[in-house]
Amino acid sequence: MSPYQNLEEYNINITNEVKERFSKIIDEIGEDVSREGLIKTPERAAKAMLFLTQGYQQDAEEILRSAMFKEEYDDMVIIKDIELYSLCEHHMLPFFGKAHIAYIPNGHIVGLSKIPRVVDVFARRLQVQERLTHDILESINNTLKPKGVAVVIEASHMCMMMRGVQKQNSVTTTSGFRGQFEKIETRNEFLKLISSDLS
Repeated sequence: MSPYQNLEEYNINITNEVKERFSKIIDEIGEDVSREGLIKTPERAAKAMLFLTQGYQQDAEEILRSAMFKEEYDDMVIIKDIELYSLCEHHMLPFFGKAHIAYIPNGHIVGLSKIPRVVDVFARRLQVQERLTHDILESINNTLKPKGVAVVIEASHMCMMMRGVQKQNSVTTTSGFRGQFEKIETRNEFLKLISSDLS
């Protein structure tokens, strides 16, 4: 499967299986699956779930390797404010926010669009924010073998906003650093740059 495939074409057998399960869930919670507004809901929900979890069929390292170029650039490269949408594995409710990613090349750079694609690969799985941060960090570190990698994710979690503690304004921040970003001065430069407005 191509690492760029967008699963708008769904496996019919899998879609039908998931559709039937959604139909049963709707029925079990007390709704009438046959009423007009819900007739197509199980199929829509099945396709939405397959789209939101398509990261299981994609390979982040393959995406990075497809656009690696030799380049003697050895300063920090930052891609910030990358939108992300994922599903919490505990309640299967969305969490969403932004990722800020930097790396210091070590003989190779990567096409800039590939970093957000890596975020999507891991975000489109059942996740916890901590693992998502780690997965992105390690895939870049293992593939590009840079002098350093930094990942910061800021996200809001619907499982906290809609249920449980019901805190609508809380934001969770996670971070990971490898190589030169483990040095406080490099880390602080990155954190300063992602928090500043350069426009």
